[in-house]
Amino acid sequence: MVAPQKTEPKTIRALERGLEIMQILQEHGRASLNDLYHASSLPRPTILRVLRTLDQAGWIRRGLGDGLYRNSFKIERLVEGLDQSDRLAEIAAPHLDMICEKASWPAELTVLSSSGMHMELKETSRASSPFLLNRDNIGHMINFPLSSVGRAYLAFCGDDERSEIIERLKKSTSIANRSVRNDAGFKKFLDEIRQAGYATREPSFGGGQNPLKSSFDDGLDAVAVPILAKKGVLGCITLAWIRKAAPIKEIVDEYLDDLQTAAKDIAAQFET
Repeated sequence: MVAPQKTEPKTIRALERGLEIMQILQEHGRASLNDLYHASSLPRPTILRVLRTLDQAGWIRRGLGDGLYRNSFKIERLVEGLDQSDRLAEIAAPHLDMICEKASWPAELTVLSSSGMHMELKETSRASSPFLLNRDNIGHMINFPLSSVGRAYLAFCGDDERSEIIERLKKSTSIANRSVRNDAGFKKFLDEIRQAGYATREPSFGGGQNPLKSSFDDGLDAVAVPILAKKGVLGCITLAWIRKAAPIKEIVDEYLDDLQTAAKDIAAQFET
C-alpha cells in the first residue's frame, strides 16, 4: 500500500502581494502608483486594492503634500525587541539545520549575553536531532571560561573586548570563573585554541552558567567555532553530542570542516 503524499499548505496570495508592495516601499522610501507598477509584477487594479487595504489598516500612508505612498511608523512596532543577534539567528538557522541533518547531533548558535558575563543560546537544532538531549531554551545562559562557546569567543574576539570580559569574570565569586585569574596560563590556553581553530569544553564542566559536574552534568560534549566578521566575533556555532557516544577527536575529524564552512557562510551573509 502506497502511503499518501503530504501536501504543503497553500500560500495566501493576497498577503504575498501586500508584503511585496511594502517591501518595494521599504526599498524606495516613497513611491507613486506608477513607480509601484514598474517595480512589481502586479497589475494596476491589484496594486490599488492592495494600497487601499494597507492604508486602511494603517500599514502605509499617502503623503498629503506629494501624494506618494510610504510605509507608516506602525512597522517599527513589528520589530521592537529585535536586534542584530536576531538577524544572525535567522541567517544561521538553515545552516544549523543542515549540520544537524548530516551529523544527527544538534548544532547551535550562541552570542555574547547583554551582561557580557555569559554566552547566550540564540538558536538550536536540538528539536530536529533524533537523539534525546536536554533541550535548553533559547536565552539559556552558558558559562564563559569552561564552555566550548565561551572559550571560542574569548580566543577569537579583539584584545580590548577580551580584556573587558576577563576583567568582569575576575570579579565574579563563582568558582566556575576562577581559571581566568591565571593570566599567563589562560592566555596560553586561548592561544592554543586560536591555533587549532576550534574550542572544546573543560572536562569538569557540566553545562549551563556555573555548574561543575560535581553538582550538575548534562552528559554532553561540544566543539565550537567562531563566526568571524570584519567587526569581530558575531557569535559561535557549536556541535553538541552525548559524551559517551563519541570521542572529541572523532567528531572534530568528521564535522569541523562543516562547522567552519557554515561559520564563514553565515558571516558573509550577515555582512552582505
